[in-house]
Amino acid sequence: MLKELKLTNVGPAPAMELEFGERLNLITGDNGLGKSFLLDIAWWSMTRKWPAELNTQLTLGKKIRPQPKKAASISFSFTGKSKGERYTSEYEPREEAWTGRAGRPANPGLVLYAMNDGSFAVWDPARNYWQTKNNVDIQERRPAFVFSPAEVWDGLEAGDSVLCNGLIQDWATWQKEGGEAFTLLKKVLNVLSPNGKEPLVPGTLGKLSLDDVRDIPTIAMPYGQDVLVVHASSGMRRVVALAYFLVWAWLEHRKAADHLGESPTHQVVFLIDEIESHLHPSWQRTIVPALLKVMKELTNRPNVQLITATHSPLIMASVEPLFDSAQDAWFDLDLERGRVVLRNRPFVRQGDASRWLTSEAFDLESAGSREAEAVLVRAAKALSDEAFDQRAAIKLDGELRKVLSDTDPFWMRWRFVAEKKGWL
Repeated sequence: MLKELKLTNVGPAPAMELEFGERLNLITGDNGLGKSFLLDIAWWSMTRKWPAELNTQLTLGKKIRPQPKKAASISFSFTGKSKGERYTSEYEPREEAWTGRAGRPANPGLVLYAMNDGSFAVWDPARNYWQTKNNVDIQERRPAFVFSPAEVWDGLEAGDSVLCNGLIQDWATWQKEGGEAFTLLKKVLNVLSPNGKEPLVPGTLGKLSLDDVRDIPTIAMPYGQDVLVVHASSGMRRVVALAYFLVWAWLEHRKAADHLGESPTHQVVFLIDEIESHLHPSWQRTIVPALLKVMKELTNRPNVQLITATHSPLIMASVEPLFDSAQDAWFDLDLERGRVVLRNRPFVRQGDASRWLTSEAFDLESAGSREAEAVLVRAAKALSDEAFDQRAAIKLDGELRKVLSDTDPFWMRWRFVAEKKGWL
């Protein structure tokens, strides 16, 4: 599990330091302040490779460069399979690379990274870890499996080798076989479905066209049709892809561990960027709790750490019942006086999504439209303005009616003062 990150002259701020919770970690902040950047750093710290280094088709996950003409370092620590890792890497400008350390690094367990464009990366402690020949540590195995959005669905190849068949072929094969893989996939899809109201249930295999020889998986929709997964909504496709990779990565890891005569890992780290991406609010309310418990469907003793970036107030509201400061953390990025500041904020329950909008996580003045916010500010000032007259009040009352609902709580205050002063 990732424990700490400390960055000096890397990214948007002179310094950043994070001490992660062992279970749930939330990262909030405006666009461009470094949320995705921190997830890339977290992946690199545990795997030592940038995603785009391993798959040049990616537009994300590029090598992080330091701030110009400044000494830069990345310090990190994590708990491994048999030992902990603590290390500081410095940037070498002439080599355009971050320094490594000779010898075998620690093993962080299974690491999964879902990027916000649909790319996925998997680091498997059985298939991507170093091996020893003649008592010498060497890295001949692939350093990770990194999938572009298209490869998620159609498979990943390296030369003449097929590294992964992809979601479409694997799902269809698993469904025809009706074995453990398909049973696990159905369980994971069910866990990731929103409260059972719209369960993701596999339908009958179909075809994209008469000339397409492939069998295409479908989702049995609640309105009675089986829809090809390639035609499913963006939100469903994201959840389906996440479910597939959880099952695929776990089964492949388990087979590899068995081949090596080892026990499967019980440590799993999820890195997920914009976890709410494409998801309806009803799905946003359940996705984080679901991901925290989904590994229980795959293994009897999961030890799961989730690190996710979010723009969603509903995501923040959804974790209120389960957030535990002893094992969870919330990090917030802000722009203050032209500088990016990262804080580990105390998690204070807001009660609903609209209050999260006006919290320190999102920093809005109100949960309504900008027009409503401007009128409310003027009306609030008018209530204490002794020079405000009836004519102006009637005009302002009309403006309020255009932007506020009939049940807005401001009406009680406005009407009480207006009647007291004889405006209305």
